[in-house]
Amino acid sequence: MENIYLTIVLAPLAGAIIAGFFGGKIGRTGAHSATIAGVGLSAALSLWVLSRFIWHDQPNFNGPVYTWMVSDGMHFEIGFLVDRLTALMMATVTFVSLMVHLYTIGYMADDAHNWPDGALTGKNSYQRFFSYISLFTFSMLMLVMSNNFMQLFFGWEAVGLVSYLLIGFWSTRESAIFANMKAFLVNRVGDFGFILGIAAIGMYFGSMDYAEVFAKAPEHADTQIAVFGGVSLMTLICILLFIGAMGKSAQVPLHVWLPDSMEGPTPISALIHAATMVTAGIFMVARMSPLFELSTTALSFVLIVGAVTAFFMGLIGLVQNDIKRVVAYSTLSQLGYMTAALGASAYAAGVFHLMTHAFFKALLFLAAGSVIIAMHHDQDIRNMGGLRKVMPITWITALIGSLALIAFPGFSGFFSKDAIIEAVHHSDVFGAGFGWVLLSIGAFVTALYSFRMYYLVFHGQPRMDEHTRSHLHETPWVVTVPLIALAIPSIFIGWYTVEPLLINNWLGDAIYVKPENDTLHVLADHWHGQTAFILHGMAAPPFWLAMGGLALATAIWLVLHRRNPNIDAEILAKAGPVTQVLENKYGFDDFNQKVFAGGGRGLGNMLWSTGDRTLIDGAVVNGSARLVGHLAGILRHLQTGYLYHYAIAMIIGLAGLLTVFVAL
Repeated sequence: MENIYLTIVLAPLAGAIIAGFFGGKIGRTGAHSATIAGVGLSAALSLWVLSRFIWHDQPNFNGPVYTWMVSDGMHFEIGFLVDRLTALMMATVTFVSLMVHLYTIGYMADDAHNWPDGALTGKNSYQRFFSYISLFTFSMLMLVMSNNFMQLFFGWEAVGLVSYLLIGFWSTRESAIFANMKAFLVNRVGDFGFILGIAAIGMYFGSMDYAEVFAKAPEHADTQIAVFGGVSLMTLICILLFIGAMGKSAQVPLHVWLPDSMEGPTPISALIHAATMVTAGIFMVARMSPLFELSTTALSFVLIVGAVTAFFMGLIGLVQNDIKRVVAYSTLSQLGYMTAALGASAYAAGVFHLMTHAFFKALLFLAAGSVIIAMHHDQDIRNMGGLRKVMPITWITALIGSLALIAFPGFSGFFSKDAIIEAVHHSDVFGAGFGWVLLSIGAFVTALYSFRMYYLVFHGQPRMDEHTRSHLHETPWVVTVPLIALAIPSIFIGWYTVEPLLINNWLGDAIYVKPENDTLHVLADHWHGQTAFILHGMAAPPFWLAMGGLALATAIWLVLHRRNPNIDAEILAKAGPVTQVLENKYGFDDFNQKVFAGGGRGLGNMLWSTGDRTLIDGAVVNGSARLVGHLAGILRHLQTGYLYHYAIAMIIGLAGLLTVFVAL
């Protein structure tokens, strides 16, 4: 099996190398064929591995591939841990990535128009883009398949690096460069906490291997360290690790990079924000469950951060007019739901929502990209409308994705999202009640912004210019086939996986939950099948709140909008200060720009003015030159040219030396 696992990881890397280094020679067809073949092989083998775990009770694999370094008895290795959690992640990542690769053929076909004439960066950009997304897939697989913290950190940083390249892919656009730098810097903040957590593990556990660390963790459950007056070692480690997750999975306040990353091409929005980079933090916390279960403080912190992100980021989606940014803020909100599940020790529910969300969110991003292609790259939903008639496949798949997103009964999102809210409701950690309220109201907000976007894009009267309207048509098959392929699991995957994942503990020993923290046992104890689960969910407040949001969205943006096309702007104007707060994104960007970015520039200017120009250049460099010149001016008067002056100087010097020697 080791060769199979190596092939799964290395096939996308091989495709990336071929497209990246030889793209100019093999052309567009060669580049996308090589990368799709690599990711396709990886996806096929990943699905086969998953099937082995489902139907053949495949044993876990945990072993090193090679040892990179041994330092003071600590082994730094490249190795794989493939259990049921890993297999599920591998299949999800590679399948979504394969769909994105196929979709990219159509989306990037006219990429030459996105570059200024004569721009060297636009040469072979199509091949380079395929190389990047294939390399991204390799990096994510290295992350989820790692069996040690060193390889985890390698994959962690690799997905961050490639996301930087992808977000700023259109490098001649100032907004794209600003966005990828912002993503890079914000993630460095999270990664600083992450590497400190790994360093603490290395210091106290003496190992980088998951199995060894998890086995020793109970011994350190009561260990206190002298930080901030004394704090639990496990609490400190878990919070530091979670700070890394806050960066990668875009949790408040490290969420600010994700909406701006929409500056990249739409395929990477689906790849980064659906099944890969942003889910890395969720996966990492679930993998570290043996550590997090030893700190209720860390669990409480995780739950509160997730609930706050889920609710408050969803509200911002209500005032967005860029179709991709609406979907981006919904991603932030749904990541908050997953994070809250982790804080409630419902790791299986968080991973379950990670999987279902990967399908319907990738579907929504790709549907948005299909609309953008048809609209000649206009992304403003205020300029759309009536696309249902000319884009039937995009319309129906976008409707499926939206229904799954709002947790409509029977769709995949219903099973996973309802399970999370139930788990938080039954949690005893501090902040669980607060979290349940925010997550429940968040269901209303999700339905409201989702169907605002859906109705404004696909229903009502067309609002685009005449030239765009006359050229509207459904997108090519390379775009619509991935939409259909993602729409199918968006409907059905939840129905078939809710029982094994949440009731039968299919993940097994891949996740550890202390008995007193188990919040999913209530669900298991009262399980009577999927239909009963749906009926029970339909009697709970979150369902009625979601249906209320759907009804309100229908009334405003489907019914009233037909009679008053300006109703959206009028509502936002009447909201006044609330609208302004949401449009300013609670001031996070302004604060970061003024305090951190502005403060950094101010500090740099001060160090340059005071330190470099005044102290170093003025005092040290120029000052030493002036001192030498001054001394030279004094000594120059001693050089008279008269022999008796030099003789007197020699006699005085000799007398001085003799005095010193006699005194010593």
